[in-house]
Amino acid sequence: MEITESAALDAQQPVRAFSSAARWLTEHVGQEFRRKTGMWQIHYEMLSWLSEAPEGQLCLTRLARRMGISTSRLSHLVDRAREHGWVERVPDPVGRRIVLARLTGTGRDAVQAAAPLQLACVRSHFLDRLTPAQVEQLREISEALIESVDQQDEGGSTF
Repeated sequence: MEITESAALDAQQPVRAFSSAARWLTEHVGQEFRRKTGMWQIHYEMLSWLSEAPEGQLCLTRLARRMGISTSRLSHLVDRAREHGWVERVPDPVGRRIVLARLTGTGRDAVQAAAPLQLACVRSHFLDRLTPAQVEQLREISEALIESVDQQDEGGSTF
């Protein structure tokens, strides 16, 4: 089946809208969150992923995939977070070449203290603009996208 130019443009529209909305949200929530907490939004996101992980740790490659960033960018973020005492790098006990990021007690305290402020920012810029049904749809869509990342981890990589 040949895809017409019109159909291709129609297919691109939701992707463009999603990308623009995600960037807008990240920018505005990030600015407000930084003003209120002094923490960058991306650090909060990293700490949140770690706080939800078993034993508060994830392989750097898997964490980068979940965050949708390169491993080199994540490595830089981990270095900055280490300066604050939020995370530490530890060797994987199974794979000698694998490095894990592990949330420290200070990091857990930081993410718990910032969580209510982050939620307030997200509510004002995002959640309050959607119906409960739209929020649920967004959660389902986002989890489906993240699930594909997890399947990549399980299928082709031990990271």
